[in-house]
Amino acid sequence: MDDEGVDDEGVDNEGVNEADEQIPVVRDVDGGTARLMPDIDRDRAWLLTVDGAPQSYVDLDEPTHLEFEYARRLAHVLDSAADEGDALSVLHLGGGALTLPRYVAATRPGSRQDVVEADLGLLDLIAAHLPLPEGSGVSVHGADARAWLEKAPTGSVDVLVADVFGGSRVPAHLTSVEYAREARRVLRPGGIYAANLADGAPFAFLRSQLATFAAVFPELALIAEPAVLRGRRFGNAVLVASDGDIDTARLARRTAADAFPARVEYGESLTRFTGDARPVGDADAVPSPVPPDGAFSIG
Repeated sequence: MDDEGVDDEGVDNEGVNEADEQIPVVRDVDGGTARLMPDIDRDRAWLLTVDGAPQSYVDLDEPTHLEFEYARRLAHVLDSAADEGDALSVLHLGGGALTLPRYVAATRPGSRQDVVEADLGLLDLIAAHLPLPEGSGVSVHGADARAWLEKAPTGSVDVLVADVFGGSRVPAHLTSVEYAREARRVLRPGGIYAANLADGAPFAFLRSQLATFAAVFPELALIAEPAVLRGRRFGNAVLVASDGDIDTARLARRTAADAFPARVEYGESLTRFTGDARPVGDADAVPSPVPPDGAFSIG
């Protein structure tokens, strides 16, 4: 075999060897060391990690296959945003391997989607090894999420999905009242904001986020695994916000029937969970907490 492009660990920087076998790809990106690892159980399916933390899972042949629990819950929000198959305008803050944009393109043909990702090296890696299909309707932008949002047209999107992590933490500038106001401004009337967050007991960060978005949006819901909500482990939670009604009954049915069941909290139960937490502004915003060792690692 020609050893060109293969390091001492047998990693092929092109992801394909002479027999077209899929093998891991390793690349230094802006946020650390990215790895694309093939799923041996599924053809053309890949796991993306950055510095060991799982970021995305993509099945190029079956983009509706979602491996991560939080991605499935965000997909439930997208599925509930309009009638089945209707095209949507979606803004994704945070790109990873473009899992959810691929999902929307497959389930809602004709949708217009913009993806904003600050890690230019990661964008290059995904474009080279996991390219979007022709005619996907997805435009990818290399930019800071908050800066791009502040320049986005008012009332221009139906759904805004925020899944931005610096390492394993949500950046502080995407947690404030000022940021929430920008998100609401960009959404059309009745539009939906959905954010992937992470926290554990006593939930100081998650409760502050609920208080922050309640100061801007009249309707909120929270989707999470019961064990996370009970404080038994650190994990992901999806915050949903809108200036219109959130179809919590539909969301509850979908999340309860999922392979990874979750609860939907809203109304009085969500108010009790939020407690006396207060909204945070740009001046006092902080990133989400550092996950405990092993919370999101693999292998």
